[in-house]
Amino acid sequence: MKVIVGLGNVGREYVGTRHNIGFDVVDLVETKLSRSSGWKAGRGDYYLAKGFWRDEEIILVKPTTFMNLSGRAVVQVLQFFKAEISDLLIICDDIAIPLGALRLRLRGSDGGHNGLKSIIYDLATSEFPRLRCGVGGDFRKGQQVSYVLGKFGPGEIKLATELIERTAAGCLTCSEVGFEKAMNTVNYSPIKEGEKEAPKEAL
Repeated sequence: MKVIVGLGNVGREYVGTRHNIGFDVVDLVETKLSRSSGWKAGRGDYYLAKGFWRDEEIILVKPTTFMNLSGRAVVQVLQFFKAEISDLLIICDDIAIPLGALRLRLRGSDGGHNGLKSIIYDLATSEFPRLRCGVGGDFRKGQQVSYVLGKFGPGEIKLATELIERTAAGCLTCSEVGFEKAMNTVNYSPIKEGEKEAPKEAL
């Protein structure tokens, strides 16, 4: 099985914000699964949806803790389903990369992301795959919190929608071919007018 966790904050005020793009991604993935259970309360601090992609069972998770306690829900899910960390995929926002960019990494630091920081602490390892969704933009130093908790502007919605769709497809690619092979096709940078596509090694 694959356990795919979308990070975000519960509550109406957070719906559609940059910080909740992980929730948006797993919501879209759920619509593509066969025999989906739909979203239900899990046996812990999370919502859960189960289904199949091809012949593999997919467990989708949305923690009901706030972002900085996401690790608690991840540990609960892995323990309940007796899943390995190697089967875990975390979906999160990243202000360090431009809006629309997508980065699949097999391991790494938290990069200042409180959700990843919590997961690394509770799992006692940073050796787990994560899909980082670029939401970076023009904001002043010290305004990071208000920026990530804000909603996408009119000029950003198209790129954000494409990013959510691309990330959902990337989750299913990871399920089909494995994380390492998926890096060849999942990593993506949006191309601005007049620019050439960045070489693969720079992604």
